[in-house]
Amino acid sequence: MNELDHLLPEVYEELRRLAVRAMRDQRPDHTLQPTALVHEVYLKLAGSSHQPVDRVHLLATAARAMRQILVDHARARASEKRGFGAVKVTLSLADTPSEPRLLDLLSFDEALNRLDALDPQQVRIVELRYLVGLSVEETAAALEISPRTVKRDAAMAKAWLFRELGLSDADRS
Repeated sequence: MNELDHLLPEVYEELRRLAVRAMRDQRPDHTLQPTALVHEVYLKLAGSSHQPVDRVHLLATAARAMRQILVDHARARASEKRGFGAVKVTLSLADTPSEPRLLDLLSFDEALNRLDALDPQQVRIVELRYLVGLSVEETAAALEISPRTVKRDAAMAKAWLFRELGLSDADRS
């Protein structure tokens, strides 16, 4: 039994909650359901040569896999429509609850990919904090950095992403 098979039963419900959260921001007629998203994540992780070593690493890896799967589905849908009606998602990059902003998932993913080329750690922080919902302390533990670094890099990533996505200061709430 590999480490993924050992860890999965321990975190399955948590992964399912993450999938429900991720799907909540998708269009209402999305063909992928949260359970299917978790299963696709498992298949993606099982096929990877990099196996998670603990619960936090599994959640971090799953967050990245969920993002990739949802983006792949959005790209397939956009290509079916020949580029019309871009897939929209809601996302709040605020540390406190606020009104989430409607964003184009593909544009957001492209912005994250550009940021990844500049600072991969900031992208991991965005994925863990805002897509998965880990606390500052959990994110710090997952990335083996200080909570202060998480806070600083999260603020820098937010500012960079909002600028890249053409959102105003009023959208940063």
